[in-house]
Amino acid sequence: MAKAAIVILAGTESHADNGRVVNGLEAAKEFAENDGDELELIFDGAGTQWIPELEDEDHDYHDLYASVSESASACDYCAGAFGVDDAIQDAGVVTIDEHEGHPSIRSLVDDDYEIITF
Repeated sequence: MAKAAIVILAGTESHADNGRVVNGLEAAKEFAENDGDELELIFDGAGTQWIPELEDEDHDYHDLYASVSESASACDYCAGAFGVDDAIQDAGVVTIDEHEGHPSIRSLVDDDYEIITF
C-alpha cells in the first residue's frame, strides 16, 4: 500500500507547464488505479488555474483529469489569489485551508504520504 500526495504547482502559461500537469495527472491515475493505495491530488499555487481548464469537456486532458478528480482538492488561499475560486467552487472541488489558508504539507508527511510535486 502506497500513500502519495501529488501536488500540481505548474501554471497554465507554457508548453512545459502543460507537460507537468499531464505527468502529474498520469502519476495520480497510476495510484488511483491500484487498490489499497491512498491518493491526495492537490492543486496549489498557480496549479489552481488548471481546475477550470480541465473541467472543460473539450480540453484534451479532461478525461484524464476526470479519472482522478474525485481525489482532487485545491489550496483555498491560492484559488483566490489566482482568481479561480468561483470556478473551483462551481466544479465542486474541495478547497483546503489547514495552515494559514494553505494545505498542510507537514500533516501529509506526518501521515506518511510521499509528496510528489509537478
